[in-house]
Amino acid sequence: MNVDTIFTASEIATPENKLLKGKKMQNIVVIKDGAVAVDNGKIIDFGKENEIRSKYSGEIISFEGKTMLPGFVDPHTHLVFSGTRENELVMKLKGKKYLEILKEGGGIQYTVERTRAASKSKLKKEAEKRLDNMLKNGTTTIEAKSGYGLNRKDEIKSLEILKEMKHDVDIIPTFLVHAIPKESNEKDYIDLCIDMFDEIKERDLAEFVDIFCEKDVFSVQESERFFEAAKKKGFKLRMHADEIEDTGGAELAAKLNARSADHLLKASDKGLKMMAANNIVATLLPGTPFSLFTEFPNARKMMDLDLPVALATDLNPNCYTESLQFIFSLAVFKMKMLPEECISSIKNGAYSLDRNIGCIDREVNADLVVMDIPNHRHIGYHFGVNLAGTVIKNGAIVWETI
Repeated sequence: MNVDTIFTASEIATPENKLLKGKKMQNIVVIKDGAVAVDNGKIIDFGKENEIRSKYSGEIISFEGKTMLPGFVDPHTHLVFSGTRENELVMKLKGKKYLEILKEGGGIQYTVERTRAASKSKLKKEAEKRLDNMLKNGTTTIEAKSGYGLNRKDEIKSLEILKEMKHDVDIIPTFLVHAIPKESNEKDYIDLCIDMFDEIKERDLAEFVDIFCEKDVFSVQESERFFEAAKKKGFKLRMHADEIEDTGGAELAAKLNARSADHLLKASDKGLKMMAANNIVATLLPGTPFSLFTEFPNARKMMDLDLPVALATDLNPNCYTESLQFIFSLAVFKMKMLPEECISSIKNGAYSLDRNIGCIDREVNADLVVMDIPNHRHIGYHFGVNLAGTVIKNGAIVWETI
């Protein structure tokens, strides 16, 4: 049978094509001297190189000495913003906490002012640069949130940018209720956001909604009101939950069947068990505590509770990284996750986004990253450099090192 391309590599490592819970995240498929047959942007078959080459003919592209993985899926990013906050790093180094910086006019509100003032072309140009960096580091699909407009005009502007952008990285948009605007209050801003649902849905500007459910931000009660209204309009739910204090966010995510609950540093055992029972993905963001000098999520406990764990960058001006490779290293060294579990997290991230990607399997989009490593155990272990040598999107090479 003729196919467009046969990609070969010294090792292929992939999660299974399903939600991977708890200890099952350690079970990945590893093929030495493997190959992937691709046609019309889809994976037709994969397996041992000699077997694939005996069944298919087509252009052969070989990656000897390298490891092939599914293209990375980043299920939590804040892509569109203007106003970086490098000045706040000094404040954090001197011991100031996130909420203290927020009250002094920094944090989200600082970025909001600059995002509101920025033109669409400026915001788009900055976002494209971040997407380029993501692609070069092996990411082929992201979830991207609004949330730095905090009014109707600028939230819509951010969502329009996400829809209008053309890039090799696929963008799945989320309307985020991120903070209370200076000129409003919690209830009134929730009312405004609910009132925006019809326009967002009619213009197909967002597939998901999200809210920062946290002490001194949005309460569980107002978050539930927002989510109930969103579900009636057909939006899928994601959630910033229990990052700074246990407010019952994990329980709410389970109750409303959110696709994911993110952060979860302070989530209760009860909430985590409820999430596990309802197959809610726990999306962990180790870059955030790294940048805030705080504790890391207890990933091992979550997996012991049979939770499906995903990993994401949380790209934003307070946690400025586009590299999931860096996140994998933090997960290994700071959360004691195995390389296999980091690889499985790619599929769980895709599952939380309701996409059949994040693995190497038949009839799945041929989104692949070829790592300049001899085997998958180098994931997390070899850090501080970009190990992605070639990135393949829908069967075509879209980036490679020279």
